[in-house]
Amino acid sequence: YGQIFRPDNFVFGQSGAGNNWAKGHYTEGAELIDAVLDVVRKEAENCDCLQGFQVCHSLGGGTGSGMGTLLISKIREEYPDRMMLTFSVFPSPKVSDTVVEPYNATLSVHQLVENANECMVLDNEALYDICFRTLKLTTPSFGDLNHLISATMSGVTCCLRFPGQLNSDLRKLAVNLIPFPRLHFFMVGFAPLTSRGSQQYRALTVPELTQQMWDAKNMMCAADPRHGRYLTASAMFRGKMSTKEVDEQMLNVQNKNSSYFVEWIPNNVKSTVCDIPPTGLKM
Repeated sequence: YGQIFRPDNFVFGQSGAGNNWAKGHYTEGAELIDAVLDVVRKEAENCDCLQGFQVCHSLGGGTGSGMGTLLISKIREEYPDRMMLTFSVFPSPKVSDTVVEPYNATLSVHQLVENANECMVLDNEALYDICFRTLKLTTPSFGDLNHLISATMSGVTCCLRFPGQLNSDLRKLAVNLIPFPRLHFFMVGFAPLTSRGSQQYRALTVPELTQQMWDAKNMMCAADPRHGRYLTASAMFRGKMSTKEVDEQMLNVQNKNSSYFVEWIPNNVKSTVCDIPPTGLKM
């Protein structure tokens, strides 16, 4: 993957934040932030119609949480009318790296509530579970976990990059999914789940995809949707499929599982269809 990023765009620091949120947000991070914003500005000036920013960070450490939220608030200051989308890896009870994870996460979530437009909630526990249970990998590496996240990341922005019958973008996603401004933490799921480098041998139908997509085992954060209710949902389908069938399946899901959707937001599933399927998947 050496060719993905421009070497000039890397910003290096001499020390880490040592799992300390305040170090990342106020001392070490604050020294680096201007260099980072400079790189962001150069890239943003190259865009003809900038949709928004995607920030990938973890909330358990010091840099991703402290400096990550500092970066988000600075970008928000400079580009107030652009979307701010984050992919945040939350600490989870079973997969814990540091003792101070809860502090770092709490301080970060407070910032994300205020400054981000959309947060995709991910956690390693759920990703490991998907690797063990669904993909049957005995020793999943971070590469396998990243493969799962990359599938959802590409899905969120596929309509900005490819032609589609029913398009969506970050702003449409926000408008349709967020009932109250502070409630912008989304659970992401992906179907069909395939392991890294494997080919899929049969094309899946829309009903099969729909059934997998709403399955709790496919969710990338270890929260069980069956213990609560969906306020809103967005279904993004990729590949050659009929929009009529997609709409029928979405209605079907809402009618069958009406107890899992809040009754005060009717028709709360947004659907999107993009023509180009994900790499390695036949649709």
